[in-house]
This record gives sequence, structure tokens and C-alpha cells, in this order.
Amino acid sequence: MEQPLKVMVIDDSRTIRRTAQTLLGEVGCEVITASDGFDALAKIVDHAPRIIFVDVLMPRLDGYQTCAIIKHNALFKDTPVVLLSSRDGLFDKARGRVVGSDQFLTKPFTKEELLEAIRVHVPGFAEHAHHAP
Repeated sequence: MEQPLKVMVIDDSRTIRRTAQTLLGEVGCEVITASDGFDALAKIVDHAPRIIFVDVLMPRLDGYQTCAIIKHNALFKDTPVVLLSSRDGLFDKARGRVVGSDQFLTKPFTKEELLEAIRVHVPGFAEHAHHAP
């Protein structure tokens, strides 16, 4: 049995964290959640997720800053980071590219969009999806 795919979801909304956990858990992913960037950084080191979803608007350390820190770390710079935002303006997307994010997803997202983002950025993920009932 292969290891489940580790996905990290960083969002200060408990609802979003729970939703992502449920949706991704259904397809066999192991979901690590964090409520803000600081909380996330320690967990990234511990868990080494294969892909990270991070909300743009968070207190203390926002999604852009969190993404920049991940991308500047030699160990994690190749980890795909997908920004989540309820705003999908050009400015937001441009800022996302500046900090090195791999994709920008607008909230509310669907299960399909989450899975599609994982498929695009994590090689070999598609096979995992077939094990789910």
C-alpha cells in the first residue's frame, strides 16, 4: 500500500479547513491543516507535504508572505503552492506569481478544482483517486 498523498491546507477559516479535509480525505489524501502561516511553517518541516494550499487573506502572516517563505527555503522551494482567494483580480494573481505560487484558485472552490490542482502539480496523483469508493 502506498503512502497517502500529504496535502497541506492553510486557512484561518475552520470551515474551509474542514471542507478541504473532507473532500481530499475522500480520495485518500492525508490532509495536514494549519490556521495561519506561522502554524504552517513548523508543520511543513514536520510533514513535508507534496502540495500546499494557502489562503491569501490571513492574520499575522498572509498567503503571499507564507508562499514567499516556502519558496525561499531550499528544502521546500519545489513544493507546489496554490493560493486560495475570494478575490480573483489581476493584481492578486500577479502578486501570486511574484511570490512564486504555482496556481491561484478562487473561493469557493469545488472538489474538482482541488483535485485538478493536485493532478496538475503532483505527478502520479491520478492513480490515487481510483482507490476511493
